[in-house]
Amino acid sequence: MIDEQLIIFLSNVLAYVAIYLMVNVSLNFEYGFTGIPNFGKVLAVAGGAFVVGAVPGRILASQLNLFAGYRAVQDNPVLAECLSTLVQVKPKLMESIDYIEDNAVVVDCVRRVLVNDPLLSISLLVASVGLAALVGAGLGFIASYPSIRLREDYLAMTLLAMGEFLRQVGYLDRTLVGGTLGVAVPDPYGWLGVFRPYASTLIMLTVAVLFFLYVRAVTYSPAGRVLRAVRDSEMAAEVLGIDVVRVKQKVLVVSSMMAAVAGALWAFNSVAVIANTYDRFTWTFWPWVMVIIGGAGNNRGVLLGTLVFVILRQAILTYNYLLEPFIPFSIVWLDRLLFGIALIIVLIIRPQGIVPEKPTPAISFEKIRKMVQKS
Repeated sequence: MIDEQLIIFLSNVLAYVAIYLMVNVSLNFEYGFTGIPNFGKVLAVAGGAFVVGAVPGRILASQLNLFAGYRAVQDNPVLAECLSTLVQVKPKLMESIDYIEDNAVVVDCVRRVLVNDPLLSISLLVASVGLAALVGAGLGFIASYPSIRLREDYLAMTLLAMGEFLRQVGYLDRTLVGGTLGVAVPDPYGWLGVFRPYASTLIMLTVAVLFFLYVRAVTYSPAGRVLRAVRDSEMAAEVLGIDVVRVKQKVLVVSSMMAAVAGALWAFNSVAVIANTYDRFTWTFWPWVMVIIGGAGNNRGVLLGTLVFVILRQAILTYNYLLEPFIPFSIVWLDRLLFGIALIIVLIIRPQGIVPEKPTPAISFEKIRKMVQKS
């Protein structure tokens, strides 16, 4: 019989591989192929998560007339059952319900409706992820304007500040995603019952693979050569007639869309959004560690870096109690310490990463000759 702890470990590994692969592929698209040092990766990830925390629950509650209170939904047996016992404890629910203050009540009622309506659940998931992608594109577009013409060091600091700004807005503004306490979100997978976690992980893995294939296709196309030209020498690229600013702007928009989708899917997977969990360490520093260790500018390297990082980190977090007696400091810092040391070693010994970037395959001379002869 398979150990239950091993099953939990493997499911966590798959979920984190999926979510981090989405974020890492988008970061590699920016930094590895275009040379944009995005130290504000958390901006788009948090943007996608905040969309899920702020929008779908409010829209569904509004459509169900929940905000008008218990009296307005008495004819709906599902909602009436959900609120019947609560109104006795909190009489104000008879007349009105607030999405933030009564978030647990609202989301519980919405989830009961979704459990009985798979089509509505799927529609909610698709619409929310689509909206998150649009918001991510908007954030990427906004971030590109004040920062895209800056030098690399100033560009990195500007993007870092933007990411931290959005997190602070979510943390301090209670009306967005509940401030310090966060909000619960509708569960579009609830109708699947015990298969819910597997469905969520499968969807994240599918999207991660699609992003991986998309970036691979772009980087192996003529557009990929344009990106590398911009990365290697902006001046030379401009001499060749490449609009460097426009190229960087497009890359930021597309990569921010991918990161926002990752944030949205992770929020649905977690069924909650707490602004403080979308910090720059988890969603900026860790992706940079994975990309650099795996190999920037190489999709396979990013995949390998993600797998190595997630498996080792989950092993440390799952079995750290075995090491605690032998470590003279708090075990909670072990993963950060080990990966920090690993990053330094890689930068010194093998700065190109585990899998170095390889030249893009070009059309052979023989194939070009045949094409010319045919024409």
